[in-house]
Amino acid sequence: MKVDLKKQIAAYTAPRGSFEIVEVPPLRYLMVDGHGDPNTSELYRDAVSAIFGVAYKLKFLSKVDLGRDYVVMPLEGLWWSDDMASFTTQRDKSRWSWTMMSLVPDWIEPSHVERAREAVSEKGGSPAVAALRFEELAEGRCVQTLHVGSYDDEAPVLEEMHHRFLPDAGLRMTGRHHEIYLTDPRRSAPERLRTILRQPVEPVGE
Repeated sequence: MKVDLKKQIAAYTAPRGSFEIVEVPPLRYLMVDGHGDPNTSELYRDAVSAIFGVAYKLKFLSKVDLGRDYVVMPLEGLWWSDDMASFTTQRDKSRWSWTMMSLVPDWIEPSHVERAREAVSEKGGSPAVAALRFEELAEGRCVQTLHVGSYDDEAPVLEEMHHRFLPDAGLRMTGRHHEIYLTDPRRSAPERLRTILRQPVEPVGE
């Protein structure tokens, strides 16, 4: 059977119109770092191309060599800035830093990633393949919600999460803002985009 991790990991679903507190287990991702507006940055396009080039090579390797097939996971991103207002009230994308990612199954080993990376490089893949890394992310306790609509319409949701829900719940932000893109913007209208917005947190006072 083809494994779909979105259906196996509870944190890959979220409620629309409300916030929930979840415990996210340590998970391993293909990652590429960068900075700047994702709408205009060539580095961003190269990063996404590198991630999915390696991700699909890994899927093929796993199916053929390991006898285990799975659905390639969607694009995800960690986002941060020196001033978090650039995500909410200002939306100054030129000031954003990011790590783009895609989750891989727990049976994938570093040696498999290196084989996939080499295969992509040999075929002249994205120049960002050399910068790709395979790393575990342990987020732990998080607050998340499902946003339906344009990415540019996320600001009021994040403002409510940061300045209303978290203080009322006695929580504060710890790790980086995390987005999981459940729909492909190349194939969906902006108003139909589905994105999980996630924020690692801890109790105030810890």
